[in-house]
Amino acid sequence: MSDQLRVAYTLEQCWHDVPGGTAVAALEVAKQLAVRSDIDLVGVAGRHRAAPGSGFEPPTPVKHLPLARPWLYETWNRFEWPSVEQATGPVDLCHSTTIIPAATRSPHVVTVHDVAFMHSPERFTSHGVKVMTRGLERCRSADLVICPTEVTKGELIDVGFAASAIRVVPLGVNTFVTDAKAFEKTLRPLLLPDEFVLFVGTVEPRKNLAALAAATAMIDMPLVVAGAPGWGDTALAPGADVRFLGHVAADVLSALYGTASVFAYPSLHEGFGLPVLEAMAHGTPVVTSRGTATEEAAGGAAVLIDPADIESIAAGLRTALDDAPQLVRLGTERAAACSWETTADATVECYREVVA
Repeated sequence: MSDQLRVAYTLEQCWHDVPGGTAVAALEVAKQLAVRSDIDLVGVAGRHRAAPGSGFEPPTPVKHLPLARPWLYETWNRFEWPSVEQATGPVDLCHSTTIIPAATRSPHVVTVHDVAFMHSPERFTSHGVKVMTRGLERCRSADLVICPTEVTKGELIDVGFAASAIRVVPLGVNTFVTDAKAFEKTLRPLLLPDEFVLFVGTVEPRKNLAALAAATAMIDMPLVVAGAPGWGDTALAPGADVRFLGHVAADVLSALYGTASVFAYPSLHEGFGLPVLEAMAHGTPVVTSRGTATEEAAGGAAVLIDPADIESIAAGLRTALDDAPQLVRLGTERAAACSWETTADATVECYREVVA
């Protein structure tokens, strides 16, 4: 075998209605892998008539299998068909970048970001729980499982995965140039208040937006939510001033991060919590959940709160506003220590381990 590895790399989530953080992570790692001389990266996805949404375009050519999602996931889960090799030809290994593993005849690496659906299935669609549960069972046969935090590794061990088959590969973050004038110009059409709390992410029950909205009402500060509509009840407490922006373009998102008074991410369950690092990279103080993977992602640079306690969230927001200079310094240092290049390096180490 040559030193270069030909890797089938799944990118089906780029075509999801709500691609989410798993698509962001897969794409950022793919960008790093695509420029390496030791990796021949071949994207794999189902058959799609339309291109993926803006911002989710794969950085490498994609080979398409004969089925489109949701049938692709169903046939992978039920029949282990169609194999990625049907589209890619021979490969040295397959990397399935979500909890729904591809069918493959090659050595197999699977990324599992979290198993939140097992802890609180009521926060997900019933169909989603069924598909992810079956997918997770199939992950057990992978040669190696990658996860982004020690928290997720522990959860996988709790449901019977062997610790020896799991590798923790933390996610990275891009560096950003903060330009106050450019940010102000970008956000001007949105007519946002001068000061606001920001949340970024798909609108779904585990993100805990109702509690966050109630907490922002307690400190009399508007909440701005940037993220695609997801599922579940989004009813908010009376008196909460909340602006839902939906999915926003990359330049708008960057301006929101860089302009917000504080970034709040009181999620009930995460595999990592990439927006925490993104906010830090923009020099914004962060409030996030104690005892979850987001605490691990924050690396001691955020105000930690009890996500089940609205008063705790409100107190955390006040602390972040009061201690903003120190939190900005700590957050900037934390973000600078996390790069996608490092994530890709660790991923390739996993590839080498599997094919050795």
